Amino acid sequence: MIKGNGPLKGEIEISGAKNAALPIMTASLLASGEHTIEGVPGLRDVRTMGRLLSNMGLKVAIENNLARIDSLSVTNFEAPYELVKTMRASVLVLCPLVARFGRARVSLPGGCAIGERPINLHLMGLEKMGAKIELESGYVIAKADRLRGASIYFDTPTVTGTENLMMAAALAKGTTILENAAGEPEVIDLANCLISMGARITGAGERVIVIQGVDELRPAENYRIIPDRIEAGTFMTIAGITGGDLTLIGCRPDHMDALMMKLKDCGLVFEQTGKGLRVSSSQRLIAKDIKTMPYPGFPTDMQAQFMSLMSTAEGTGVITETIFENRFMHVAELRRMGADIHIEGGTATVKGVERLKGAHIMATDLRASASLVVAALAADGESTIHRIYHLDRGYEMMDEKLRKVGALIERSSEET
Repeated sequence: MIKGNGPLKGEIEISGAKNAALPIMTASLLASGEHTIEGVPGLRDVRTMGRLLSNMGLKVAIENNLARIDSLSVTNFEAPYELVKTMRASVLVLCPLVARFGRARVSLPGGCAIGERPINLHLMGLEKMGAKIELESGYVIAKADRLRGASIYFDTPTVTGTENLMMAAALAKGTTILENAAGEPEVIDLANCLISMGARITGAGERVIVIQGVDELRPAENYRIIPDRIEAGTFMTIAGITGGDLTLIGCRPDHMDALMMKLKDCGLVFEQTGKGLRVSSSQRLIAKDIKTMPYPGFPTDMQAQFMSLMSTAEGTGVITETIFENRFMHVAELRRMGADIHIEGGTATVKGVERLKGAHIMATDLRASASLVVAALAADGESTIHRIYHLDRGYEMMDEKLRKVGALIERSSEET
């Protein structure tokens, strides 16, 4: 339950990146021993990944944002449907299992209902590296005596595909070249973690990544993951829509160039201070157009939050979604709050209104849930957001962080 109550002001600590923590946790399958990973956010998806690894025989303990993962004994090489169905990142156990143990049985992935996100590129790469792949009753079954290096070209850049095959190549015999690879900061973070474990990787963050396989890796020791650029971006839009003044502690502006440039065009003011990045807005923002693109372009994971921001901006903005074909499900909920949004194919035209109005609204996926929080904080009256388990998949204690900067926000397990 959220009551819009004007500008939010204060400091917010940015948590570790969910999309870096999950692949780095699966990298523990590549080396025997105790791994320690710092900055792991307390999220639903992180807990799900912990359960998945525990189900395989690993000992997983996560406390105070520190993950200890003991991979000495791996006894089960299956990722069951019951765990994979809620989180697409579960597919990231596939390549580490095949690379180290020569076999894996992984359910086809689930996660947010935002469109088709096939893993055919993962499987194509594994086959090129010598694995035998079968699909059986919704499961991928992969086997290989030892993977061997290969040249792999991605038809389209894929973050999890790049991560999965980079982990496979780390223990493969020979050299693997990944062309048209994804260049997201989270991919670079995984590469840096693997390098700290003894992997030989060059080019992470660029379109061509070269991995020279090694015979074995050592456990990750006190590796700290990067801060979450999408969480930071979400709080930037909150500063903008409420006319607030927030200092984001620990965020990495160098990971957010496209987003910050667009927000500056809209009228947000950024200032680097001794404590962090200060984000403020003292007047009605100006509507701008965006088009989602692979990194370093405008992130698809910020499209919904930006749409909420544009719903009260001056003028009309056009939002074009090019990554996922079904990522406008939040539009119906924003319309319930009075937003003026017209959809045609992969394009949404948003005409700013003076004020949004509180309403009962429902989250449909992770980033959609964040966009509804953004909108509710600037709406007249009270909004009730249902199905916030989506929010908990990707935002650590978001309600607590917002309360500290003045938001009127409460959580309840009761339907109201």
